Formats: sequence, structure tokens, C-alpha cells
Amino acid sequence: MSAAPTWGLVVETTLGTGERKHTEAQVVAHVTGSREEALAELERRARSYSPTHPLSPRRRRLLRVGDGFLLVVDGAWQSFVTRFTVAELLTDSAAPQAPEPEPVPEPEAGTAPEPVAEAAPPAPAAAREPELDADGVPVRPAWLGRRDLS
Repeated sequence: MSAAPTWGLVVETTLGTGERKHTEAQVVAHVTGSREEALAELERRARSYSPTHPLSPRRRRLLRVGDGFLLVVDGAWQSFVTRFTVAELLTDSAAPQAPEPEPVPEPEAGTAPEPVAEAAPPAPAAAREPELDADGVPVRPAWLGRRDLS
């Protein structure tokens, strides 16, 4: 069974005005699940999105496109566009790396594998929880008896 895909919710918006008008993109969230679930979250965000430009919006149109939504906001002099796109995350250089499993040594030829020892049962909950006084403060401080603090 494969893991559910992760989708990046990308917002590309128009910033600046006049000759300094440009588009910037940002991944605003990740959704793990189906593409439909990611599109539903993206639509929720697109409907409530309030762009910084234009300062005096006259008309707002939200359009569905194949992979997301397009928000067109007309101002007094210009129109500003924000594109909302859902895209499957394939790699992420900043994602935490899963630790590599340690190799299991192979038994030597002609020897029987050693039996695996069963793990000890977990300690009862009372043994794991510190004893607390009436105010909820531990009776024995966690640092008491630690040899690495001397």
C-alpha cells in the first residue's frame, strides 16, 4: 500500500504597480490526501484571499482552471491576477530525511540463527508518571540523582 500523495498549494500573485508590477509565487500549505481534498482546501483559501492590490477593488472574479483557480481583481486603472495551483510534491530538499535502517548482519554459513529475545513489557503507568503533590508539582525533581549535572 502506497502512502497518500502530498500536494503543495501554490499562490502566485501580482505585486507592485506600473513598471514595478511583477508576480511572486509561494507555497502556502501542504495537503496529504487526494487531489480532490487538496483542491477543496485550495478553493477555500482562494475564496477568502484578499490581495494587497488593487487598493480600491471594483470587481472580483474567481475562475476555476484545470489545476486550480484564477482570481482577477479589477481596480480603478488596472487588473491584478492571483493564480492558485495545486501541484503534487515530488521532492523537497528541506524535508527531514528518514533514518536509514541499520543493516542486519547475516548469519555465518552452518550456524543456527540466535533466538530473538522478547521485549520486556512496558512499565505500568504509575511507574512512568512522576508522583505529584496537591498542587501538581513533582515530589521528586527530575534533576535529582542525575550524575551528568555535577
